[in-house]
Amino acid sequence: MTESTEYVPPKVWTWDKASGGRFANINRPVAGATHDKELPVGRHPLQLYSLGTPNGVKVTVMLEELLALGHSGAEYDAWLIKIGDGDQFGSGFVGINPNSKIPALADHSGPTPIRVFESGAILMYLAEKFGAFLPTEPAARAETLSWLFWQMGSAPFLGGGFGHFYAYAPVKLEYPINRYAMEVKRQLDVLDQRLAENEFVAGQDYTIADMAIWPWYGGLVKGWQYGAAEFLSVQTYTNVIRWADQLLDRPAVARGRMVNRTTGEPSSQLLERHDAGDFDTRTQDKLLEGRE
Repeated sequence: MTESTEYVPPKVWTWDKASGGRFANINRPVAGATHDKELPVGRHPLQLYSLGTPNGVKVTVMLEELLALGHSGAEYDAWLIKIGDGDQFGSGFVGINPNSKIPALADHSGPTPIRVFESGAILMYLAEKFGAFLPTEPAARAETLSWLFWQMGSAPFLGGGFGHFYAYAPVKLEYPINRYAMEVKRQLDVLDQRLAENEFVAGQDYTIADMAIWPWYGGLVKGWQYGAAEFLSVQTYTNVIRWADQLLDRPAVARGRMVNRTTGEPSSQLLERHDAGDFDTRTQDKLLEGRE
């Protein structure tokens, strides 16, 4: 569909909440808390406040991978932040992340809690804290961080650009959909060419770069993101599909994808994670059975 009338920007932009579309109730042009609400704190050193979006999945996969390696200090509580209800604007959450975006992490293992926000920063923090999934050799470290920040810089084109205009915008507009589809396909080609020569994104070792990129681009080629697999001809990116399947076969990745997840089959949703046993006893299907 082509837009019939051209938009002429006013001299000074003003906020019109009514034009905000699906997310009008949570989007606004100012920062800060809208209400007072303390965050819960569980019994583990690491407290994660998140939602099972691609950015949230990055961190839960990392934590589950660390636990799989035997790092008991990576035990964590994952609290559900319902962004559709505006939980991210509570005073406690804003205190950890002034940008009001998930995920946010509080590390209580030391004498003073440490806050970490932005998913890439959280992955780096955990990798350095536990000495895992981030190479120490300079060239390999540089390659890993380059691909990590490739994802951080590229994902807004996929999520806020293509995903928004293709799946969420109130009307379908040809120009932005075409513009962002072209860029997303270019990014997929970058990734596909890289994975044609390497088992993992940063080389032959599994790193935080894979954990950052997989929830976005792996989800896209597997059909989870925006229902756009056919539109983007994802079947042509055979190396990305191979890599996406390889990561999905990892038990820690499968567990991480379940945490704070609110969509999909009830058996795949673990709204909050406070113990390793929760995967067996507290998924939504189990909780619903207990209420019958």
